[in-house]
Amino acid sequence: MGRVVSRSPRHSAGKKEFVRVLLRKNDIVEVIAGKNKGKQGRVLQVDRKTGRVLVEGVQMVKRHTRPNPQRQIKGGIAERERPISASNLMIVCPTCGPTRIGRQVETTGGKTRRTRICRKCSAPLEAK
Repeated sequence: MGRVVSRSPRHSAGKKEFVRVLLRKNDIVEVIAGKNKGKQGRVLQVDRKTGRVLVEGVQMVKRHTRPNPQRQIKGGIAERERPISASNLMIVCPTCGPTRIGRQVETTGGKTRRTRICRKCSAPLEAK
């Protein structure tokens, strides 16, 4: 009998697909699932390859570092953020709170602009 080879997307050969993440750097987001549920923070970094987002003050872990005098690294236990899945986050609208992201297409002359809007109150979500 021949060996069965699984073709799951996780182990597929070829190009990696990017995850569609509508969040951007400096957005204010709220965690809607997991042990950090209810916490709010600012987006520091978005990784579209893995679909994970680094949020300020969320998913804190302790990191043990060994001192290295050559690189001026002081040893000890440091607390830092770890990335969290974008599916566990919701953007916070300034007027109505956590909401989903909608898109509005504006055509002026020959240019087309897409702006992110709140799905509840249709207010623009662009960071000022």
